[in-house]
Amino acid sequence: MPHPGHPPSSPPSRDYGILIIEDDFRIAEIHRAFIEQSEGFRVVGMARSGAEARELLAQHADMTQLVLLDAYLPDVEGLELLWELRRDHLHMDIVMVTAAREVETIAEALRGGVFDYLIKPTEASRMAQMLARFRRERAALASRGEMNQEELDQALARLRPQQAPGGCARSLPKGIDRLTLTAVIRALEGATSPLTAMQAARTIGASRSTARRYLEFLVSVQVAAAELGYGDVGRPERRYRLVGDVAPWLEEGGTGGV
Repeated sequence: MPHPGHPPSSPPSRDYGILIIEDDFRIAEIHRAFIEQSEGFRVVGMARSGAEARELLAQHADMTQLVLLDAYLPDVEGLELLWELRRDHLHMDIVMVTAAREVETIAEALRGGVFDYLIKPTEASRMAQMLARFRRERAALASRGEMNQEELDQALARLRPQQAPGGCARSLPKGIDRLTLTAVIRALEGATSPLTAMQAARTIGASRSTARRYLEFLVSVQVAAAELGYGDVGRPERRYRLVGDVAPWLEEGGTGGV
């Protein structure tokens, strides 16, 4: 078995090369095994420190299209290495795979242009989702010289959850129930003007916090938009209106309920 710091032979051109930068060899091996079973990907190297990562990239940068980067390394801060990779290897995408949950760390990673941010322990389904998005976007960008807005929006579909095969309703995150979501959508559809969270709550017969959670979810998937308005007491408040296709998010039958 080759040393984890030494990359295997060059992968086929149809494969995307991934460099794993992770100081915990057990986690690195889990990631390696998962990637090796994922169609279209190969692990080109495994580094346990910033120094090892730099050494591997000095020799094999052309084989590497994606880097899985931990925020905690023995010789360098992961975010410092992120900016270094951004400067020296513009053709690579970077995914943070780390236990770091601090908003400050996440915000800097996002400013650094990370392709994704996975919090340990990482679920296999979430890793698979990230790899599928990466493959789809790379293929879309490589297939043409120019894009119109619609094509670009499709290529950037990582900003929206994926639709299930056959046009079925899209999967929902924990804490979002489809019946309640349908009720919120129906409330927005029936409104003559954008609704506040309190107005939506009264319409569906739920608490304000529940209505706000569902409204913000709709904003996050680009089905709704939020704008600032002023209430009776003069304080700004968020008002919500529909802007996208609601059909994939509705409960079958579309009647709704709480």
